[in-house]
Amino acid sequence: MTSTDIGAEAVRGIATRLARTLAEQRLSLRQAAAGSGVNRQVIADLLAGRSWPDVATVARLEAFAGARLWPVGIGVERDGEH
Repeated sequence: MTSTDIGAEAVRGIATRLARTLAEQRLSLRQAAAGSGVNRQVIADLLAGRSWPDVATVARLEAFAGARLWPVGIGVERDGEH
């Protein structure tokens, strides 16, 4: 389901990528929390769609996972203009 809310779409993309990355690397929420320094409940809430992460949280999770979580191209028109 897509939304007209660009923020919601970005967060949905982050959560989807994080869930996929954790599954591919066979990492638990506890392992992700310990390795990233992000509270386990914060990660669980993000994955469940109950909260929106701040930029520092996304950066920590990306660094730990070694994967881009922030969706590319959200809100950018085809000609590159916003």
